[in-house]
Amino acid sequence: MTSFEEAETEETVTCLHMTFYHPCQDSKMMFRCLNFSKREQVQADEITKFGRDSSVCRYNLMDNRVSRVQFSLQFYRKLNSSQFSFEIKNMSKKTKLTVDQTELGYLNKVDLPWRCIICFGDYQILAETQEGESMDYFETHFHLADLPILQERQLPSLQPIQERSISSFLPSPSKSPMELDENES
Repeated sequence: MTSFEEAETEETVTCLHMTFYHPCQDSKMMFRCLNFSKREQVQADEITKFGRDSSVCRYNLMDNRVSRVQFSLQFYRKLNSSQFSFEIKNMSKKTKLTVDQTELGYLNKVDLPWRCIICFGDYQILAETQEGESMDYFETHFHLADLPILQERQLPSLQPIQERSISSFLPSPSKSPMELDENES
């Protein structure tokens, strides 16, 4: 047997891609402690925390308005499935965390959709999960956005839509046949 035949089977690794945006990132450099240049391995059983306190959080956000621990991510495998996922928990007593349209208060948690936008304060984070097979670890890969993620993704506007009368949608009587009941004259 050759070394190729004896080599371990290569397994894919789940990777959480996170794109960060804050309107003051150029002047305040709150993301300066995040590594944007390469993927980073994280042990599967580690609860990954994001926040201001470098003694507790794996990923630090350098901003006094961020909680000591803002939120945490837990990697897990779904019951009776080979699919891996992440659970996000709001760890801030003062700031609500929004995952897409779901608002999380302190200690509330939810499964992280495979693609979603996480918001708190002026922070916007696009999280995208790339599926893998490894049960021992996952990877994180951080990116920096130049434009607001909500604007860049062109999400539907929350502006009210002006109502039209229903008659404007009905065809005019002269252009379409009219159905009559047998008993009508």
